[in-house]
Amino acid sequence: MKKNITVFSACLCIVVFVTCKQKKEGLSIDTTAIQHQCVHRLTEVIVRDILTPPVASRVYAYSNLAYYEAIRFKEQGSYSIAASMKGFGRMPLPVAGEAYNYTLAAVRSFFRVAKSLSFSKDSLAITEKKLLTAFQQTGIPERIYQNSLSLGDTIAGVIIARAVHDNYKKTRGMPRYSVFKEQGKWQQTPPDYADATEPNWKLIQPLLLDSAAQFKPVPPPPYDLQKNSQFYQEVMEVYTVKKNMTSSRDTIAHYWDDNPFVTGHEGHFTFATKKTTPGGHWMGITAILTNQTKTNDVKTARIYALAAAAIFDGFISCWDEKFRSRKVRPITAIREHIDPNWNALLQTPPFPEYTSAHSVITTAAATVLTSQLGSNIAFHDITELEYLGLDRSFPSILAAADEAAISRLYGGIHFRSAIMEGKKQGQQIGQLYNSTFK
Repeated sequence: MKKNITVFSACLCIVVFVTCKQKKEGLSIDTTAIQHQCVHRLTEVIVRDILTPPVASRVYAYSNLAYYEAIRFKEQGSYSIAASMKGFGRMPLPVAGEAYNYTLAAVRSFFRVAKSLSFSKDSLAITEKKLLTAFQQTGIPERIYQNSLSLGDTIAGVIIARAVHDNYKKTRGMPRYSVFKEQGKWQQTPPDYADATEPNWKLIQPLLLDSAAQFKPVPPPPYDLQKNSQFYQEVMEVYTVKKNMTSSRDTIAHYWDDNPFVTGHEGHFTFATKKTTPGGHWMGITAILTNQTKTNDVKTARIYALAAAAIFDGFISCWDEKFRSRKVRPITAIREHIDPNWNALLQTPPFPEYTSAHSVITTAAATVLTSQLGSNIAFHDITELEYLGLDRSFPSILAAADEAAISRLYGGIHFRSAIMEGKKQGQQIGQLYNSTFK
């Protein structure tokens, strides 16, 4: 079974060329597969470059918006998504009377944006070149080929201009985040005691939200070690879940870990395992769902763009709360007050606990995907076969998001309140996208 799934997964990432009557038509391109290949290649680069989840979400959002804004002209009546978002200039239009291949324009736009936001530009450029060569081999007229590249370039230029001014560069030069010993507040966690990840991410300009605090959650339960307090009960829940771990919960926790850089320690040696980010996992799920439902290429591009944008805004909203409340992680509280030798099942990420980012962004993505594709779509998720050798089935998109959220309790890295309030936060973000882009 896994062998067949692996083959299927690989097929999603390859543009399929079908031989036609070559003397007349040359080769034709399966346009429904192209964006999946583009996104999968971007995921490979993000994993290789070890981009943090918030930074990865930014790359996915801008790149997929660029693809959609170019290919939308292929379908009469398709609207601009960026036009309803904040900070974008006016999107270019095709020149009247000129002919274009809008799929080619979308590929060009996607890679120009992706390369501008990534470190491994050469890897992206290789894939782009292969795709552009494939279009030429179809016998596309030179004028249409050049028109398409030009349209893709100008659309990408508008996307990149927005990215340049979204405060990302500003956050690169800000002072190091200082951590002080405060009761109930986040402390750096073992085994690496790493610096905080993206402590200034709340300053990034959202795409659709009015501000990072638009969906500000209720404050976390107060730090209180009285045995009848909510905080103490939640601490004990995490401790008890780990103590009574089942194989099913162990699998769920590891399946949804999506930690891009997990370190291991053996004696004096340190090694690391690279995996996809939470956003990358949901880009993979988007590929599976749109393939399964046989969604056409324009709608597929719109779904990618909306899901990626909701995830991007989800990280901004979540990080705003994380570095406002600065809540302590379970491993710190449990080691200080219950068991000094306790370890979580998963490695705790280096940022505050409340709210759960998995809960926010998976619920936001699932809310958007459900609106676009339907509420009762059962699917088989093969995204993690490539990284973990694991696959899972779900009765619906929201069921997958619910499992991703609760996995953080099983993994020992979140309290229940962070998960439940994070889901509310993500749902609000997803609903905003659904009401804006009907």
